[in-house]
Amino acid sequence: MRKVLASCAMIGVLCSVATGFKKADNPGPQVASYANAFLDKLTDDQKSLAVMDYDNAKRMDWHFIPKKSRKGLVLREMNKAQRTAALRLVKSALSEAGYGKASKIMMLEGVLRELEGPDRNWERDPNKYYVTIFGTPGDKGKWGLSFEGHHLSTNFSFRDGQLVDSTPQFMAANPATVMNKVSGPLGKGTRVLRDEEQLGFDLVNSLSGDALTAAVIAEEAPAEIRFAGAVQAKVGDPEGVAFSAMDKKSQELLQQLVAAYVDVVTENVAQERRDMIAEDGWASVHFAWAGAKKPGVGHYYKVRGKRFLIEFVNTQADAAGNPANHIHCVWRDLTGDFDLPPAK
Repeated sequence: MRKVLASCAMIGVLCSVATGFKKADNPGPQVASYANAFLDKLTDDQKSLAVMDYDNAKRMDWHFIPKKSRKGLVLREMNKAQRTAALRLVKSALSEAGYGKASKIMMLEGVLRELEGPDRNWERDPNKYYVTIFGTPGDKGKWGLSFEGHHLSTNFSFRDGQLVDSTPQFMAANPATVMNKVSGPLGKGTRVLRDEEQLGFDLVNSLSGDALTAAVIAEEAPAEIRFAGAVQAKVGDPEGVAFSAMDKKSQELLQQLVAAYVDVVTENVAQERRDMIAEDGWASVHFAWAGAKKPGVGHYYKVRGKRFLIEFVNTQADAAGNPANHIHCVWRDLTGDFDLPPAK
């Protein structure tokens, strides 16, 4: 498939940068320009970490779990100018809303550090996010971009100057809702992925009769999304209730829910996603739910179209022990993530 200003300064997050291109343009040329501007600021040693061959298998090695290290160059090993350039690069591939979510997911590492205290099992650092460039950014051939860390994995593939794939697109939030008093900008009541969760609740609770019966595929939610870390999502037949079997209110809620994922990327790429769904027909889109239909108890949903898959799960407790307050969610390209053929 083709302000918190003080807080951003605190963790090195770039809050607002003009990208300099029209919303209707494919972002490929501008992303390449920012990629090269970033690389120009690095030392040779830093480049040896930040740049890999396009065909390197690590391009497809993605995950969202906490790790001691990852592929690429980590933000905390960059100076201020380098971090600014790195985050400007990331921002150029995302929408304003998408970059805002990504920034807050990074800030949640500070919340986790405070809630878990000194005896935490994992290092929590809002600057422990890694930039990797695969190949040579430009208008010829193939190149790729990854920005990844705990609870965030964004992956972009380019061909002949055009952004042609923007998946896997993974985002998560722990806590899903900040229920405890904490220092910093993400205070009590913050819901970084509010729409992804609330619209799911609104949708399943709008269904009744045969539509609700078809939508609920299990009384208990699975522990995790499927295909976590897998190069491709290997799906079977669609499950749940079809868009065509919903009433108008439920259909509108499903479209709003899908938009929460579609609109993470730049407008041109988001429009390509919308056009794809329209071409395939909303009638072919299915929504399935498992688990509780209220907060605080494990819940899960998936949205399946002919060429896309959305999955959402909230079953884990947060760092303070509040149950089902830890979101994982993903958008996958069923024509093939990483600009590769689909799973068979």
